[in-house]
Amino acid sequence: MGERDIITEKLKQYFGFDTFKGNQKAIIENVLAGYDTFVLMPTGGGKSLCYQLPSLMLGGTAIVISPLIALMKNQVDAMRNFSEEDGIAHFLNSSLNRAAIDQVKEDLMSGRTKLLYVAPESLTKEENMEFLRQITISFYAVDEAHCISEWGHDFRPEYRRIRPIINEIGKRPLIALTATATPKVQHDIQKNLGMNDSKVFKSSFNRPNLYYEIRQKGVDVDREIIKYIKNKEGKSGIVYCLSRKRVEEFTDILKANGIKALAYHAGMDSQQRTNNQDAFLMEQVDVIVATIAFGMGIDKPDVRYVIHYDIPKSLEGYYQETGRAGRDGGEGQCLAFYTYKDLQKLEKFMQGKPVAEQEIGKQLLLETAAYAETAMCRRKVLLHYFGEQYMENNCNNCDNCLNPQKQVEAKDLLIAVLEVVGALKEKFKAEYITNLLLGNETAEIQSFKHNELEYFGSGQDETEKTWNAVIRQALIGGYLTKGIENYGILKITEKGRKFIVEPESFKITQDNEFEDDEEDVPVRGGANCAVDPILYSMMKELRKKLSKRLEVPPFVIFQDPSLEAMATTYPITMEDLQNIPGVGAGKAKRYGEEFITLIRKHVEENEIERPEDLRVRTVANKSKLKVWIVQSIDRKVALDDIAMTKGLEFSELLDEIEAIVYSGTRINIDYFLNEVMDEDHINDIYEYFKETETDELETAIIELGNEYSEEEIRLVRIKFLSEMAN
Repeated sequence: MGERDIITEKLKQYFGFDTFKGNQKAIIENVLAGYDTFVLMPTGGGKSLCYQLPSLMLGGTAIVISPLIALMKNQVDAMRNFSEEDGIAHFLNSSLNRAAIDQVKEDLMSGRTKLLYVAPESLTKEENMEFLRQITISFYAVDEAHCISEWGHDFRPEYRRIRPIINEIGKRPLIALTATATPKVQHDIQKNLGMNDSKVFKSSFNRPNLYYEIRQKGVDVDREIIKYIKNKEGKSGIVYCLSRKRVEEFTDILKANGIKALAYHAGMDSQQRTNNQDAFLMEQVDVIVATIAFGMGIDKPDVRYVIHYDIPKSLEGYYQETGRAGRDGGEGQCLAFYTYKDLQKLEKFMQGKPVAEQEIGKQLLLETAAYAETAMCRRKVLLHYFGEQYMENNCNNCDNCLNPQKQVEAKDLLIAVLEVVGALKEKFKAEYITNLLLGNETAEIQSFKHNELEYFGSGQDETEKTWNAVIRQALIGGYLTKGIENYGILKITEKGRKFIVEPESFKITQDNEFEDDEEDVPVRGGANCAVDPILYSMMKELRKKLSKRLEVPPFVIFQDPSLEAMATTYPITMEDLQNIPGVGAGKAKRYGEEFITLIRKHVEENEIERPEDLRVRTVANKSKLKVWIVQSIDRKVALDDIAMTKGLEFSELLDEIEAIVYSGTRINIDYFLNEVMDEDHINDIYEYFKETETDELETAIIELGNEYSEEEIRLVRIKFLSEMAN
């Protein structure tokens, strides 16, 4: 009987499986032979088995370095289930008390333990290193190895110390495993762990059963998601949001609309998190609304959809999170809502960080934007990012392939890009090349004197979008590549050099349109409940009439997004009206009657079917914070103190206060204004809002010149709205 069969026999004996998945067998043979091994395998591909089985077959103990305490516990429990012996697997981390640690050490010394999970922080403790020198180690496994790289989505500085520590404890073969590795991250891991000679096993990152779609994120995103989830009744799904606050709010909105949902984020206590995760696994709830903290250790095979309320800050994160869908090979729909504003917000968050980190973060955001905006096959773009070539032209399972856009010839544009990259000696990033072609005199271009080159401004006939599309598609087509050491720098490939000499047809699809100016675009509430333009303009007329009669600017009565929502859901009672975003009880009472009458008449005359089922119920619970803010203002607490107490940024507090006055509650912040602002300044800004047609901040900033800060303008706008409208 050969060794091959022994491995399969042991698989059956220990784990009860008859056959291996993908590369598992070849990987295990490599580990058993004592070679360094590098495993790139998507989530759900069966990574853990690659070190679990060899640890049981070899003498001594395998040390598994893993970053997540919850995951260690899951894995140890799973291993103990496979064996009669509890001591077979242990973990060492900060959650253990002295007695537990002594028990672990005793089991290790006696040779009972085959697998020891260690957090990187515990590995660096002198006493642990001392102890590990005394036992026989079969091999080391570094799980979630992308944590080594600043380019990975979970960078952990302590991971960078793994190699020197291993050298101190005692060199043994090494297996590194990760579920997301772009060529850049892979390079970092191998360099840092000193495994440049290791054998690399890479599984395909393609998940053919997953459907990818990106939608414009408009004012009505909540409603679209509710509608989507209601159509999937009884199926399990995950909604990812970026902030804990949004997770809490959106969970409440889903519950108010009769959807069984629970929240999950790092700010909750661990018991609550575990309970919520279990309720989802046991199917007591259909939906988990989570920050990215969720799902690291979860292995629910039948998650049918993953929705990104906010676009993540890297494609690795996106791939990891969408990868929780359809693990059983069945249907898995991945829907993300995108607006460029969200990425700009993410970029703002990075401002306090070290410059190198900001630069990396920015490059990762650019990759995400490129993926979201492209009109090419999403699968092709995603797999290219992970260093894999997808040969099909149409995957038939993403929004772009199911609704393909027209292709246009761009041979000359590609030649122009390749020539510029060559002329600049392959030392610059895509953004720089685009700016040069468009003739934008950025500080960087001026410092290199590249505004004096003949190429400067030679591409002004095309838009920035077109040049972006050419560069992105040239990368995917293999004419250009990005440098690995300094990531993002464009290099010309062999294929690209050949193209310059003998050009052939090169067709591109123009990127998708993502309107960012939500104010002017009548918002569509999802695909099949588009706004009613006739009603919308009638309501704008009514608003104008009222504004003249009451001598207040139109936006004081209802803001545009509120009118758009009315022209989508047709509220015909006071209760309906209060479910409209930006309409509180005060506003409904003051201005609602005439609008309801107008809408009712319009609905009757045109025999409109009102989307009854989709009266998105807003949540009273959100008002807890609002009530607290109003009470604090009544007590004349300084606004910056209010923000501090609730852990809000000052601008976030202003968001909350604006929502309060826009929905019709009257407040008085004079006590604070008079303290922080000059009386003349207050009057100037107040007068401006009295005369203007729009309450838009951007317009106000332009109109009022640079004399006032954005915060001052917002504070006076709050005073104005409260006094005029409420």
